[in-house]
Amino acid sequence: MGEQAKAVAADEPDTAAVLSEIAGRSQKLMHDFMERQQLLEPAPPGMDPLGLGSAMVELGARLWSSPAEVMSAQFSLWQDYLRLWNSTTSRLLGGEPEAVVVPERGDRRFKDAAWEENPVFDFIKQSYLLTSRFLLKTVSEADGLDEKTQAKLAFYTRQFVDALAPSNFVATNPQVLRETIDTKGENLLKGLSHLLEDLERGKGRLSIKMTDLEAFEVGRNIATTPGKVVYQNDLMQLIQYEPTTEKQYKRPLLIVPPWINKFYILDLQPKNSFIKYCCDQGFTTFVVSWVNPDAKLAHKSFEDYMRDGILAALDAIEQAVGEKAVNAIGYCLGGTLMASTLAYMATKRDSRIKAVTFFTTLVDFKQPGELGVFIDEEQLKAIEAQMSRTGYLEGAEMAHTFNMLRANDLIWSFVVNNYLLGKEPFPFDLLYWNSDSTRMPATMHSFYLRKFYHENKLVEPGGISLCGVPIDLRKVKLPVYWVSTREDHIAPWQSTYAATRIYQGPKRFVLAGSGHIAGVVNPPHSGKYGYWVNDELPPDPADWLAGATEHPGSWWDDWRDWLKPKSGALVAARVPGEGGLPALEDAPGSYAKIRADTAPASPADPSA
Repeated sequence: MGEQAKAVAADEPDTAAVLSEIAGRSQKLMHDFMERQQLLEPAPPGMDPLGLGSAMVELGARLWSSPAEVMSAQFSLWQDYLRLWNSTTSRLLGGEPEAVVVPERGDRRFKDAAWEENPVFDFIKQSYLLTSRFLLKTVSEADGLDEKTQAKLAFYTRQFVDALAPSNFVATNPQVLRETIDTKGENLLKGLSHLLEDLERGKGRLSIKMTDLEAFEVGRNIATTPGKVVYQNDLMQLIQYEPTTEKQYKRPLLIVPPWINKFYILDLQPKNSFIKYCCDQGFTTFVVSWVNPDAKLAHKSFEDYMRDGILAALDAIEQAVGEKAVNAIGYCLGGTLMASTLAYMATKRDSRIKAVTFFTTLVDFKQPGELGVFIDEEQLKAIEAQMSRTGYLEGAEMAHTFNMLRANDLIWSFVVNNYLLGKEPFPFDLLYWNSDSTRMPATMHSFYLRKFYHENKLVEPGGISLCGVPIDLRKVKLPVYWVSTREDHIAPWQSTYAATRIYQGPKRFVLAGSGHIAGVVNPPHSGKYGYWVNDELPPDPADWLAGATEHPGSWWDDWRDWLKPKSGALVAARVPGEGGLPALEDAPGSYAKIRADTAPASPADPSA
């Protein structure tokens, strides 16, 4: 027997063992899946929670009513295909024709050199791009559809198109083919093992592993800025951070993150921690860490998040450091809560918050971006029915929704890497945080989706009442600083800009580069992205951008310079636990460590 044959024979027991293990795990997974299915309530016949069926019927009717336009579009596609055939034939005969269509800038699906150099893969790539362009254009240009229906169809057509990209299949991805040949198929065996692991972790639903989940631990090598939990209730823990300067500004800073994700996006690592940056600038920094709720908190309302969140934090800060007046930050949904609370406080003549900063925050939901695709009466009823069974919306549901907004980056790239190439995902702090999902209490989430996204009541004076008080955002007259981001898919900056027409106090609007997370978590030393400033605030955001000045680097120092004059005199640094409130436990606290598949810690046991 030759050496190569011996090597193959030596490998056979290992391959057989792998296949045996996969078969055993697959059988157990199927058995568990069938058991769970028997426990679920059957779906009503014909249920279409996305409302796609009726939307597709309407699209078909509109297309049939314009046969000339459809034929013109198809003829254009046929012409493009003829050009592609001629171009490919020319390449095979030694020519160097120009491409008929090229990927959009930043499309990483076709970065492998073979997509360009190999005529066959180049043909596959271009034919896909032509077809996907045709489908997306046909949907987006269909006449007679209402704006909501057209947006929904365009979004889900793009999901379909992205899913069918040739890069997602073994036979049409040159990198995967090379790996399969080089490893004799070991990559596909490893990929199948990864797929089973993800299905097992998701309890039958695919939960794609985006990073090495064992590489990080909250409080050990992520969310490590020193501090103490000084107050807690059943909705949140309030963290006061250790000073890093001998003097601190008299007026404390309260940061209110969204409860859709964990707060430690602002404290990933020391090098990119916004919380540490605030401490280093001399701000006495407090942060709300929301609980990851379970069914016991299903009744918690948006009012509860205001009362037991921001208002409770203000009371606790006064007890901790003896200061009534604070400056505040609200991020995303935390910013929407902050705006609502400020309007409530204005009516109640409560002026404890003296200046406010909003990170990527919507208050006018008229144009909420692609998230609006998921909000209509049919889908809301489906979500509410789901929450009525559990008392909350699963964190995985929200995570999947956000991932769909950037499906090629956050879904299909990992399908290729993990399942086709058989590789382990790279350790990445931001993606670990992204995988640490949170639940939404049923009462609060239904109110938020209906009153804000669906009905856009927050911008109407008196459109929403909190704790019996009709609120009006126009009563907010304190200094406001906005940070929005140019590539934000969750809170489009043109929509966040609408708030500049609402508040009555001094205003500064800053537009950062990149997206909803990376544009905010952009420390000065990184040298990334840049930001735009325009002291004029014209009604049209396009006019604002046209007159804006671009600055290199991070907006953090610009914000610091804006906030310091509003923070009072310098005083001796405050140490958490040495003021009016004792330390309950070390930061980041127990609430931040509650994962979506575990029960929340009891508020009565701060050391849990």
